[in-house]
Formats: sequence, structure tokens, C-alpha cells
Amino acid sequence: MAALAAAAVILLATQPAARAQVIVAVVGGEPITAVDIAQRTKLIQLSTQKIPPRQEVLDELIDDKLKVQLSKRYIAEVPKREIENAYASIARRTGMTSAQFTKMIESSGISAEALKSRLHADYVWGQIVRGKFQGSLQVGEKDVEVKLLSSHKDMPEGLEYRLRPVLFLVPKGSASTAFEARKRDAEALRGRFTSCDEGVRIAMTLPDVVVREQIARQAADLAQQQRDILNNTPIGRLTPPDITPQGVEVFAVCGKAPAAGADSPARRQVRDEMFNERYQALSKKFLKELRSQALIEYK
Repeated sequence: MAALAAAAVILLATQPAARAQVIVAVVGGEPITAVDIAQRTKLIQLSTQKIPPRQEVLDELIDDKLKVQLSKRYIAEVPKREIENAYASIARRTGMTSAQFTKMIESSGISAEALKSRLHADYVWGQIVRGKFQGSLQVGEKDVEVKLLSSHKDMPEGLEYRLRPVLFLVPKGSASTAFEARKRDAEALRGRFTSCDEGVRIAMTLPDVVVREQIARQAADLAQQQRDILNNTPIGRLTPPDITPQGVEVFAVCGKAPAAGADSPARRQVRDEMFNERYQALSKKFLKELRSQALIEYK
């Protein structure tokens, strides 16, 4: 009876370890165990404060296996310092040293190796995607300009406007009705003005209208109200009429472009956003192809 009791105690003591080593999937001959799932679940929960679905965790682990396996074809060896630096960077963002951070996550039931394994997969995948799709990931300055103009995210110091002033003359001392009449003339021209080349030619044929030479204005030199008007006026169109001492003035917006040498925070933000959008789309597509060709066995 004593021997039976001892055997039972040994059996009970070894059951959790046995369960932890249960293989739940095999990816390209490499196993994913229940302990891997438990570790990754805690890691995700620590960063998101939410318990992820088990299948989501398993899919992420499978993806990591595929990324690392593929990296062996493209990358001779991943320098250990790269992973250690990434780990230390996470620790610094939490205001800790690597040792302190390790102690903290281990108190949550997460091993440092579990996190480094994830960092390793992310690192090699980034190298592969950037290398394989280098051309498709390039973000041209023209693409950035179009995005900036369409979203009005340009910063004051980063944009230059090319303008043609158009003045509807009103004789000095005229009554307010004369200005109102010229405003109506200006509005009529705005309706016909669809490009600088053609619109300027039309404006030059109108009586008592002066079309001045093209000027360039830096957005940083203009008041916010003026910037808003120019930003909201499409290229090739006229701004709303404005009364001046000489008459009624409108501006043909003939171009908007980044000021020479300017790289505002908004430009960098848009460039990064566009790069990340392309990276995520290509990464998702490539990973889907990789999974379709991989040997994945569920236990």
C-alpha cells in the first residue's frame, strides 16, 4: 500500500509537466507545445490586458515558426546582439534595466526566452520582407505630396504655393455697389476658371482686370486663415474674392509643392504611414502564401 501511495504521488507530481509538454502542432517538423501556448498567451495578455483566443495564439506561434524556418534560407545567422538590443529597448521603454524587466515578466509567469523568441521571429521577418519587396516598399516623394494635399496634413513650414494674382479694378472713391458688382464678376470667372493656362487667358480678355506675374509664397509666411483658403482651393482654380483698396482680388492657385529642403513632421508621418501600409499588406500576403505551402500538423 505504501508503494502504491508513493507511485500515486509521483504520478500526480509529473502530470502538470507532462501536460505542459503536450505537442499541439508540428510546423515543418518543429513542435509547438502547450507550454508555448501558455507562455505566448501570458505575453499577449501582459501587453494588451486581454486574454487572447487560443486559436489566435496558436496561429501566431505557427507564423513565428514559419518565419524563422524561412529565414534560414535568406539569413546566414542572426546576431544575438540584435535580439538582446531589441529586448533591452523594450526594458528601457518600461523604465527598467534588462535584468529588472526579466524579473518583472518572470513574476508574471513569462520566461525571457519566450519574449526573445517572438523578437527573433519579428526581426528575421522584417529583414526578409524588406529584402524581398524592396522596390514595392519604396515611397516616392510624389506619393507623399499627393497624400499630404488630399488629407491637408501639410505643416506650415513645409509647403510652397505658386499663385497668379487677378485684380478686378474698382475706381477710387466708388460706392460699395461697385465693389459688389466686381465681386459678381470675380465669381463668374471662378466658375469658368479650371486651369491656370486657360483661365489666365480668359481673365486677360476681361475689361478692367489685371493679371499679375506668378508669385511664390511660403506657407510659413502666411496667416492661418490664408493657408486654409489656399489649402481648400484645388490647383487650377481661383480663391474666393477678397475686397482690397484697389478692387476685388482673387488668386489662381497654379501649384502646391513642398518647399525646397523641407521635411516637416507631417511629411515624415505620412511617409512612415504609407510604408507601414505597404509593408503590412505585402507581409500578410506573403505569409498567407507561406502557410499554404507549409506542412502543418495539428495534434
